[in-house]
Amino acid sequence: MNTVKQYLGLSQTLIALAVLAAFSPARAEDEADIAKLTDPSGGSVSIGIGASSGDSTDRARFGLYNGLRSSSTYGLLGFHYLNRDDATGTWTNAEGRNLGLDSREMSFSREKQGDWKFNAGYSEIIRHDPRTINTGLIGAGTTTPTVVRLATPGTGSDLDLQLKRKGLTLGGDKWFLGNALQFQVNFKNEDKDGARLFGKGFACASGAAPGCGAPSATATGWALLMLPEPVHSNIKQVDARLNYNTDKLLLSGGYYGSFYTNSNGTLTPTVPGALNSPLGTALPLSAGLQGILGLPMALPADNQAHQLYVSGNYRFTPTTHATFKYAYTHGTQNEDFLGSGLAGAPAGRSNLGGVVDTSLYQVGLTARPMPKLSMLANVRYEDKKDKTPIDYYNVEGAATTAFTNSNNSHQRLNAKVEGSYQLPANYRATLGVDYEEMDRGMPVITTEVAGLTALREKTYETGWRAELRKVMSETLTGAIGYSSARRSGSDYTVVGAGGGGVPFPVVDAGTLVATSSATSIVVPAMLMDRKRDKWKLSANWAPTQRMSLQFLVEDGQDSYSDGLTPRGTATVPQTPKGLRGTGVRLYSIDAAYAMSDTWKLNAYYSHGDQTLNVNHSTGYMLAFKNTNDSLGLGITGKPTSRFQMGADLSYINDKNVYDQTMSPGAAAANVTFLAANPLPDVTFNQIRLKLFGEYALQKNAFIRLDLIHQHSKLDEWTWGYNGVPFAYNDNTTIGAKQTQNVTFVGVTYNYKFQ
Repeated sequence: MNTVKQYLGLSQTLIALAVLAAFSPARAEDEADIAKLTDPSGGSVSIGIGASSGDSTDRARFGLYNGLRSSSTYGLLGFHYLNRDDATGTWTNAEGRNLGLDSREMSFSREKQGDWKFNAGYSEIIRHDPRTINTGLIGAGTTTPTVVRLATPGTGSDLDLQLKRKGLTLGGDKWFLGNALQFQVNFKNEDKDGARLFGKGFACASGAAPGCGAPSATATGWALLMLPEPVHSNIKQVDARLNYNTDKLLLSGGYYGSFYTNSNGTLTPTVPGALNSPLGTALPLSAGLQGILGLPMALPADNQAHQLYVSGNYRFTPTTHATFKYAYTHGTQNEDFLGSGLAGAPAGRSNLGGVVDTSLYQVGLTARPMPKLSMLANVRYEDKKDKTPIDYYNVEGAATTAFTNSNNSHQRLNAKVEGSYQLPANYRATLGVDYEEMDRGMPVITTEVAGLTALREKTYETGWRAELRKVMSETLTGAIGYSSARRSGSDYTVVGAGGGGVPFPVVDAGTLVATSSATSIVVPAMLMDRKRDKWKLSANWAPTQRMSLQFLVEDGQDSYSDGLTPRGTATVPQTPKGLRGTGVRLYSIDAAYAMSDTWKLNAYYSHGDQTLNVNHSTGYMLAFKNTNDSLGLGITGKPTSRFQMGADLSYINDKNVYDQTMSPGAAAANVTFLAANPLPDVTFNQIRLKLFGEYALQKNAFIRLDLIHQHSKLDEWTWGYNGVPFAYNDNTTIGAKQTQNVTFVGVTYNYKFQ
């Protein structure tokens, strides 16, 4: 028996040693993986090269922001470093992305958790104008360009307008009182340089320039010029706050400041004495037009804003919480007129003296008074006071037609109440009520409101919404919702009857119709009565653990009315002017399917359309419709332990339709012309294919291949019709290559170190 026991013990030991020998490498690898999770210190470096097909016109839309437009080859460089010092509990993190491109980013942070933190970042991005600009303009992008008329369109130089942003961020955190008190400060500095599409134009004769001659057979009386806006500005933002946290109270208060500085005050072009007529023939400018076109144009002025704020929440009970916020903002704009290159200011006025003070008050409450009932309510009030001095900045001809600037003060009140209740049979019902009141004030009596008949001082909107949600099974959840809102307003202020110090009369709708001509009543859409209704249906379905589907259907309608009916006469009927109605519909489906642990599929499809109906004051009636279809299909997988791959295919088709008609009583010639010359559709479609593959050369090194192919086509009439670019009066042209194809291939080597 003793011998048997000895043999048995020996055999068990040999088996254990054999098992340990067989699995010791795997156990070592597992321990290494566990160590990485508990201490993820290490980093990675990636280096490679990328190449794009075509030229800059082929890459105009593809390379709008990603830094892949200017050249055909690029360096691909990035890194990441993470380290934890176990002795001090200090983390260091550094990262760089797209370092070989114009869209490079770098960041660095160092922190001791629960004690202090410091972070810094730097980023660059360049926006290229997506259109091809050919011009004879000298000094494009400066404050003093010279307009040169080209003999024929397309014979000038191509201009690549760019806007480059460079951003620097700094930040820090410090905790006190055992993490109950935290101080945070963040600073951001952004420089913006370059030029963007801009211009000016003028038509004679005009009441604003009585000396400007009307067009004739021997002189052109209007002109439109492309003059890029020179950009050389800086914005600084500072945010410093204190956060205090107890078991029941979370309080945050601080200061936010914004400082905008523009090195360019005005844009003053030199304009020749002859430009193109509407038919493209060179003609002298009519009397006074050259001087008007050469006047300086003001560019965005220096300004500042300072805000003090306090916000937080308080927990009365585990199920009842209150939130609150107060903020006061003081904004100023007082850049010197003469220093910016602007003359002719009102006597004694050296700058605008712009001051806007805004106070914001907000309070909210969330509660669960019963296990099945949850409620929330909040109120928000904003009081904006424009304290900018009023003065006579606008003189049209004689001094008797002068008028002043106006202020933009307003008060806005928003309130919301919502309740949600758990019903039997896994239903949950939600009901909410919303209210908004807007007081825009009265325009000053010395101002001029052109193109409008009447304004409203106040508008009121009340809405309600309801949703019913049901858990139908462990794999299916659905919801249906409806919302409705109605907006109305106060009596009308007749702006056309004021000016020159005469108070604007306030009248009801009936009086306004009775005292207005048949074609003069025009009210802004934001002041009209509005009815808004919206339906929403959604569902989430997960028939298996590997598959999930999401469905969404939305339908919304807005209808507008100025309340000023009837109007016109039997012989001259009048159609209400302005925005009359809008609509939006959306249908979408998203799907995800895991074919196995290593292969996954995803797909989506959406269809949306928006409609907008507008009646112009000149009698044109527009029924605008936009439709958009998009779909995508993606797959990722791992064919072998060393190789993984993925593909993503997306398609977009967007279409704008402009259906124009004339209002009743319109001239027959206008109706005939519009029927024979309808506006064409604007269409855009794009197909984008992305492929990637990664092959592991060893456990901590792999090589990656990325391929992107994009096909896009834009057919529009705004900047080019049937391939003919838009032409300004100096034969500057702006257009774009309709069909653009570009293929990008990038190869990178990635190395990870511990």
